[in-house]
Amino acid sequence: MFECLPMFTPLSNGLPKLMLAKPVKRVLPLVGIVLLLVLSGFQVYHRHVVYPFSTPASVPSLNHDPFSRLKSSDGQQYGDLHQQNNDASSHDEDMSATHVQLFSPSTPDGRLFHIDFAGRLAINPSIIPHPERPHTWIITAQLHKSSDQKSSVWFAELVCDATFDQTGRTLACSESPLILPIAATIGGSDCVGDLAYFSLNIGPHDARVFYGPKAPYTLYGSNSEFTCFGQWILDFRRLVDWPAHMDLLSDYGFRRATELQRPSPYGAIEKNWFLFWDTWGQPYVHYDVAPTRVFARLERDGSVGSDLSPLTADADMQCLQRYLPPIQQPNMESIHQATNSLAITLCHRADPQCQVNEENTYILTIFHHKSFYSFHSVYEPYAMLFRQTPPFAIHGLSTKPLWISGRGAFGKGKKPDTLTPDQLRTWNQTEMLYITAISWKTQGLKYQGYLDDLLFIAFGREDSDTGGIDVVAGDLLKEMGFCGGMG
Repeated sequence: MFECLPMFTPLSNGLPKLMLAKPVKRVLPLVGIVLLLVLSGFQVYHRHVVYPFSTPASVPSLNHDPFSRLKSSDGQQYGDLHQQNNDASSHDEDMSATHVQLFSPSTPDGRLFHIDFAGRLAINPSIIPHPERPHTWIITAQLHKSSDQKSSVWFAELVCDATFDQTGRTLACSESPLILPIAATIGGSDCVGDLAYFSLNIGPHDARVFYGPKAPYTLYGSNSEFTCFGQWILDFRRLVDWPAHMDLLSDYGFRRATELQRPSPYGAIEKNWFLFWDTWGQPYVHYDVAPTRVFARLERDGSVGSDLSPLTADADMQCLQRYLPPIQQPNMESIHQATNSLAITLCHRADPQCQVNEENTYILTIFHHKSFYSFHSVYEPYAMLFRQTPPFAIHGLSTKPLWISGRGAFGKGKKPDTLTPDQLRTWNQTEMLYITAISWKTQGLKYQGYLDDLLFIAFGREDSDTGGIDVVAGDLLKEMGFCGGMG
């Protein structure tokens, strides 16, 4: 199932680089072939996977894909890009007419905070409470490589213990981050034609780290045995310095890297799946929100049952048609899943009358409406609730997108280099902020929480920075449209 990692040579920055084969005469042809495959693959990734009907003129950029590259070098870029993002959000605007505004109860100004991996550039972060250390969290993110590493096919996840600085505006690694030891997988035999470059991949992509009811897990993309690129899961405790006395030896599933399967048909590149658990602790995999939901029961070997969504399809379709944001141009807009799931009980932990039961506890997740105009992506997040008991019908959807305080408002989105002078003058897009993970903030909380609990939302910013915000969970559900008696 797994292949040995290749030989590496250390670099001055402490991270490995793939050793090229010798003799030297063979190096240049090899690099040239890899460059050609990678560059051609970049151009087709979204055309074949995200926007199958788009024309070359409308092919999106690789925003939030681990194969994307920064245009500047590592030395000065981190501080510059972080400062640009701070400048973009230096003045909050009132977005309440179009969005549900989310504010932090703990940062000095109620806005988002920065996530700092000791100066390493990263994307797609996750945050979970440390199992033992107070006021400490474990943060992970995809290592973001610079433009001078175009020939590299090696990918990695950063991880560290983190605390807030004295200002409360930065969640930073306490020590230099380590590489999460996720082995490369063998597969990719279905990576053919324009997607052949995926077979060169070494390492995990776009990992999410999250708690289930009993244990933490990581779910990530890697070479697949069933399609070109699939989704894998692994018990997170096996990858970090988890305290030995804190249930380390208990087997809650996926102690070895396991590829998750799905009901047919497969896509060539599978991504953005999430797990959820029912009232009795049985896990399921949720594959799609739109145009129709797809989800199935998960077994410990990664196999799944049949698609269960037809059992609630009629009720779900009524709710989706009522509340789902409309798609104006299918080749430029899409709906897709974004985060892991949590269970939320719709009453307050502080209320002694509040007791968890099947009638008041639901699955919470966040999905995105993505648009791609003028070569710039904008992600608008929406919350979704569905029942924790079969048939898992949708209970409610946000009627407005969520707005994270500190996000750059209209005109503050990063301007592509391709804009014409007229486009520059009329530029009015918001900052690209992509939510990747949600978790309860308080130490000891895992999967289930209450309306008055604090939770973290982790996100990337313009593919150049990582951030987060803590919010009261109930704030996510403001202006929620409920499905009434449906389902």
